[in-house]
Amino acid sequence: MRFLFCVLIFTTFSACASGGPTVEIGGKTFKVELADTRQKQALGLMFRDSMPADQGMLFIFPNEAPRSFWMKNTRISLDIMYFDKHLKLVSISADTPPCRVSRCPSYPSVVPAKYVLELNAGTASALGVGLGDSLVLDLD
Repeated sequence: MRFLFCVLIFTTFSACASGGPTVEIGGKTFKVELADTRQKQALGLMFRDSMPADQGMLFIFPNEAPRSFWMKNTRISLDIMYFDKHLKLVSISADTPPCRVSRCPSYPSVVPAKYVLELNAGTASALGVGLGDSLVLDLD
């Protein structure tokens, strides 16, 4: 019995220690799914009915370039935040609504970006996040 208890405790602490990639913005930490391949970037957060408040998706691109996102097949409203290669917030599309029509609008960055963070709509405003704020990555 003591052995099983030790195994359970070890497993719990191991799971907590390997919590996956996170980002910090506005003083709050979010667990993120990484969209670091073309396939993951194309799918993004499509077809999801909800996302926990402490989670998001981080898109990582090989270089800085103008970026444009759309909300086709995305069922939840999002804050789309664009960051440059120095992890500074350079553009934001706040409270971006889902697209429920066949021709969805695009939400482009104002300037080139290397990283894009999607969080639940209203999060950036609630945290007081604005242009020039820094993103902290922990991708281990």
